[in-house]
Amino acid sequence: MYLSRVRVDLNGLSRGALFEIMGGGAYAAHQLLWQMFPDHQGQRPFLFRQEMDDPEGGGAPRGLPLFYLLSDREPMPVSGLLEVQCKPFSPVLEAGDRLAFRLRANPTVAKSVAGKRGRRADVLMAAKYPFEAGGARKSQACTEAMNEAARGWLTERAESWGFRLPVDPEVGAYRQHALPKNEGRPIRFSSVDYEGLLEVSDPGRLIETLAQGVGRAKAFGCGLLLLRRP
Repeated sequence: MYLSRVRVDLNGLSRGALFEIMGGGAYAAHQLLWQMFPDHQGQRPFLFRQEMDDPEGGGAPRGLPLFYLLSDREPMPVSGLLEVQCKPFSPVLEAGDRLAFRLRANPTVAKSVAGKRGRRADVLMAAKYPFEAGGARKSQACTEAMNEAARGWLTERAESWGFRLPVDPEVGAYRQHALPKNEGRPIRFSSVDYEGLLEVSDPGRLIETLAQGVGRAKAFGCGLLLLRRP
């Protein structure tokens, strides 16, 4: 695997692509990053996460897009558009290791509907629905219920992904996305950011999870699990 940081030369983008990517448009970002794999055919070979670029030496973010990319092959820079800092990624993990993590995920569960095909349900929206529309949905109690639902989604699945959560992670940046399509309804999904500490329970399984990603909406900037030694 390869772990990369990708910066964008905004002068190389069309006006429409510029506004979409600067606004966090996941589909435009996905199409942009594909350009680093010009000879690849088949399934998407990478996971990604979009951030804002922080200036060296600290200070306020500059508002420019920065992408973290994990791929099964080395990405190629695109002259005048994409600058790539890339290194091989072969983590050595042992059971019991504690690692700081960051994750942007799409927390959903399958919901069965009698006589119909099952649908995916947004875990945080499901926690929000019991609160009455209006002020109640803006209350601290509603926010806490949604955050707890997000934590529960990750905690319940952690062992199957090769880790456990010794402390509750921080949850934030919940966002609903609607990506336009040429025909039909837009693609809709949600994302939430997690940050905290995990403990490795199954090193081999966790490495598979890193490569495959966590949850759904991986083509739209979700699922990349970033780890570091605390």
